[in-house]
Amino acid sequence: MVLGVVRLSLRLPSRSLKEKRAIVRPIVERLRNRFNAAIAEIESLENPAGAVIAAAVISNDHRHANEQLSAIADTVAAWRLDAELLGVETELLDL
Repeated sequence: MVLGVVRLSLRLPSRSLKEKRAIVRPIVERLRNRFNAAIAEIESLENPAGAVIAAAVISNDHRHANEQLSAIADTVAAWRLDAELLGVETELLDL
């Protein structure tokens, strides 16, 4: 079994946590609806100008897990969002 995790670092144009939630929540919900993956905001929770979103997938094949993680990152990068994608980190773990 392979656990794949991708961390997406975002820069946001928001000045308040309310504005940040208005940007981050739809991203998380759209990813959950599109992919069969666990999605959550994991870091920079109190920073209105940034967010880190993580997605986790489980598969029986490294290639499939990596393809899913790449598709998630590519989807966020392709969406015309208020958020700027600063970094993508992926990790595959054998369980």
